[in-house]
Amino acid sequence: MLTMLMPSIMLIPTLWLTPSKNLWSTALFHSLSIAIISLSWLYFPQDTGWSFMNKTMATDPLSTPLLVLTCWLLPLMILASQNHTAQEPPTRQRTYISLLTSLQIFLILAFSATEIAMFYVMFETTLIPTLIIITRWGNQAERLNAGTYFLFYTLAGSLPLLVALLFLHTSTNTLSMLTLQLGPSLALNSCADKLWWTACLLAFLVKMPLYGAHLWLPKAHVEAPVAGSMILAAVLLKLGGYGMMRVMIMLDPLTKELSYPFIILALWGVIMTGSICLRQTDLKSLIAYSSVSHMGLVAAGILIQTPWGFTGALILMIAHGLTSSALFCLANTNYERTHSRTMLLTRGLQVALPLMTSWWFLASLANLALPPLPNLMGELMIITSVFNWSWWTILLTGAGTLITAGYSLYMFLMTQRGPLPAHVLALDPSHSREHLLITLHLLPLLLLVFKPELIWGWMT
Repeated sequence: MLTMLMPSIMLIPTLWLTPSKNLWSTALFHSLSIAIISLSWLYFPQDTGWSFMNKTMATDPLSTPLLVLTCWLLPLMILASQNHTAQEPPTRQRTYISLLTSLQIFLILAFSATEIAMFYVMFETTLIPTLIIITRWGNQAERLNAGTYFLFYTLAGSLPLLVALLFLHTSTNTLSMLTLQLGPSLALNSCADKLWWTACLLAFLVKMPLYGAHLWLPKAHVEAPVAGSMILAAVLLKLGGYGMMRVMIMLDPLTKELSYPFIILALWGVIMTGSICLRQTDLKSLIAYSSVSHMGLVAAGILIQTPWGFTGALILMIAHGLTSSALFCLANTNYERTHSRTMLLTRGLQVALPLMTSWWFLASLANLALPPLPNLMGELMIITSVFNWSWWTILLTGAGTLITAGYSLYMFLMTQRGPLPAHVLALDPSHSREHLLITLHLLPLLLLVFKPELIWGWMT
């Protein structure tokens, strides 16, 4: 475990000691080396045990794919941000990459924590670099408002979780994930126990986010720079799903009764946010709302508490992380050339950038879960497990799938097809850096088709 953590920590002094002309190449090489070495985590015995143990950190088949995704994303964020920050002074460029690196360090500590208290602390610590990235490097004046929404939504959901964890520690004398699942289940009968159950899940449902507590996400995505949007969509939302999976083992007796409204709200959110996507004019806002729709399916799959539901949720989290991050990169390539995110003003780009259109096409198909991509595998497993719970849910999940296909194709057609607008006089050609960036997103997605057991968690 320390073989990944120590190089990530040492990347920060490396960034500040490297000459300015070599800053981006050094950061990219160093972070890509960490990402490639992290693939060794995927080689684990096919069982449900923990490995790479020390006193505070370990991995298991649930956390390993999320750890690898975290390490894989840092070089991609550095690649995507190079042009965005090229005009800034070297000190600000170093600060920017240092913040991205610190996010990776906190996420590695969060996903590998064996103590729920340590996970909670790292869960909260990821707020600080993300908030600075959004409020300092955002595109518009609204970024301060977006940062405030992001901070207070997450903190308001997290404080009840802290109280719930303190209560759990007084009841069981431990917060270790290794021993909690082996101990006797808690006798949860009173009204206060029901409040405790809600407090345990509320922080994660806000972070995912569940429909109804999602208003911070589109604001944060729209105002964030490209690296902020990438890490937010690809990994930070997954902290909510991962935390729910870990905490579910303690909440067993009450979940059968209390999860009904949350499951229905999650599935209803799939339809509502999908319908909102069909009416969007802002490209980044459309991709942000599509993330809420996909994470609603993940929340429903976890709350059902079946092996298929858990496995489908994990697969969809990994597949969605790569897909939505690729879509935000593509939206950024459009924005850097046209300086507008309004789809009506930036349509018809197939004429000017035909190769970029092929990347848009593949990313849009991945977003609507085309077979045989992992997105479809995850959605099918969740839909099957939810249908097995109640066959009425097929109406909600079926409508959600159709709407997802609708807005994915709408996004592709609006941005790529048709004539170029008259005001678009000259566009920069697409660069090798951008093609490499999208390749490194979509290639792992295609390779996972051949070995999906790497990301299906506990289901062996």
